[in-house]
Amino acid sequence: MKVRVQATMAEVPDASMAEPVKRFRLHDQLDIYRQNPNPKPGHSSKGGISMKSRGKWFAGAALGAFGCLLLAAPAARAQNSTSSPALEQAAANPDNWAIPALNYGSTRYSTLNQITTDNASQIEPAWTFSTGVLRGHEGQPLVIGNVMYLVTPFPNTVFALDLSNDGRIMWQYTPTQNPDVIPVMCCDTVNRGVAYGDGKIVLHQADNTVVALDAQTGKVDWSTPLASYKDGATGTGAPLVIGNKVFVGVSGGEFGVQGFLAALDMSDGHILWKAYSEGPDSQILFDPQTTMSLGKPVGADSSLKTWKGDEWKIGGGDTWGWLSYDPKLNLLYYGSGNPSTWNPNQRPGDNKWSMTIFARDPDTGMAKWVYQMTPHDQWDYDGVNEMILADLTINGQQVPALVHFDRNGLAYVLNRATGALLAVNKYDPAVNWTTGVDMNPSSPNYGRPTVVAQYAPGSHGVNVNYTGICPAALGSKDEQPASYDPQTGLFYVPTNHVCMDYEPYPVAYTAGQPYVGATLSMYPGPGGYMGRFIAFDPVTGKTAWQIDDQFSDWGGALTTAGGVVFYGTLKGYFRAVDAKTGKILYSFKTPSGIIGNVMTYMHDGKQYVAVLSGVGGWAGIGLAAGLTDPHAGLGAVGGYAALKDYTTLGGQLTVFALPGS
Repeated sequence: MKVRVQATMAEVPDASMAEPVKRFRLHDQLDIYRQNPNPKPGHSSKGGISMKSRGKWFAGAALGAFGCLLLAAPAARAQNSTSSPALEQAAANPDNWAIPALNYGSTRYSTLNQITTDNASQIEPAWTFSTGVLRGHEGQPLVIGNVMYLVTPFPNTVFALDLSNDGRIMWQYTPTQNPDVIPVMCCDTVNRGVAYGDGKIVLHQADNTVVALDAQTGKVDWSTPLASYKDGATGTGAPLVIGNKVFVGVSGGEFGVQGFLAALDMSDGHILWKAYSEGPDSQILFDPQTTMSLGKPVGADSSLKTWKGDEWKIGGGDTWGWLSYDPKLNLLYYGSGNPSTWNPNQRPGDNKWSMTIFARDPDTGMAKWVYQMTPHDQWDYDGVNEMILADLTINGQQVPALVHFDRNGLAYVLNRATGALLAVNKYDPAVNWTTGVDMNPSSPNYGRPTVVAQYAPGSHGVNVNYTGICPAALGSKDEQPASYDPQTGLFYVPTNHVCMDYEPYPVAYTAGQPYVGATLSMYPGPGGYMGRFIAFDPVTGKTAWQIDDQFSDWGGALTTAGGVVFYGTLKGYFRAVDAKTGKILYSFKTPSGIIGNVMTYMHDGKQYVAVLSGVGGWAGIGLAAGLTDPHAGLGAVGGYAALKDYTTLGGQLTVFALPGS
């Protein structure tokens, strides 16, 4: 039975909703207002040094044992002979949060159970920490033993906090970065978290440099640049450490950056391989005979055949989202983003392999299988959202599944070993750009969405306004991660219930400049609200319950063995919810809007739940960047204009616990 849960009275929104905004040209939307943050860059400081706010930086734009799921610290790893003992030991302890998504399966399910549905209403703030940065905080801390590690938005200061000494700052590191990188960051100066392995903290800086810091001292161990921000390539994603390698993607789809995933050696940072999203087989690391798509070999030049001329060289398909790993299969999973430009008529063809789920061998980079979700993307529905690895029962059989809630509004279930497509369902009923995906293996359109021309920009030419498209470009869900609870068998998904008008127009490419070519507006979906937090079954397509919110739910979810699911809202509310019923058990308004991801850890025998608040990201770019023109911020400034009435800038970690010492 579907249950709709309303917010508590203190959180009930005003009757007035954000008005649809006027159409605007994305090509020149990045009106940047800069102030020199003036940190002390490029060094690590030890002791109780707190970084004070330097004003605004303006930019244009644990063992997570999960039942039958992947273990964070496997007993055996297929073929990969190397290991990371420090990481595996840390991840095997449920008191820690040692991997950005808690475990390699990206379930964000914790076996900690001190906080339950019976006592969650009693939790309270235990301690707080100000980051000193007033931009979007889109990540989560790590906890390794008695130390918490967290990173800020630009300038990407990393803090090590002593949990045994009142959160004392053990060290902090602020990298040296040219502030010219700020205008190249599409949708706020966010960073989604650091990684841990081999006694090091790995940071992916905004300027696309990967840095390894000594976890005890904060001193730089090595530093490796991946690509130039002068060409539009930036770093926002959380790295993932597997064995003796660290894996990092790239941002820049709005600047025509050819997307890639890179593997670096943890010992010295040298690049082991780069696998691009589009291009010749030698660049995308495909074997024409053994790389499969929906059960068939991809064949030679599978990418090049789907692009006009050399458009693939500026074709986007960037990889700024989350990474997952199956140690038993030794496969690394991730998604690629939108093809460049946003004007689909300039790039005829399927534009492979943008908008694609990749399964790669982490040792060689070779792709085992791929699946393109949105061929010839016409909406900017990046495919980079998390890949959740869970063993699900489908048609009476247990299947090693990969579950992906895509920006296009469809929830995909695939066999993560073979790439077989098992189920596809809309997780927001407002989705109208497609009637669904062809699930007939005998059909020539098998695996392709059936597109509704009325809601497909470019289908009737350029300089035509296509109205009422659902979802908007920021998707039914953006990067804010969902969580899987093996106790209920449900996935808990923070979503955007937002629609748009979209008009493509011709645009020329210039390196380092926005390469978009569209005008659009965003507004609330049917019902007049912009956010839904849902408990969803991707196999059946049924929603067990949902909580409606005035604005998008942009904070990542956490499920726990205590039967409680946690998440945050753009207004700044941290919530604890009964995973079975959707009843809100606890709600606390943090100082700023939440776009960070809830995490949990145990220290001195007590469970804590923590979240970063700091409004920003795409939805909050107006507040984060000080923009007031409704045409700015890729459509979000006008669409989320009313957000300023409920929250303001801030960067803070808030940690919750049950009362008592």
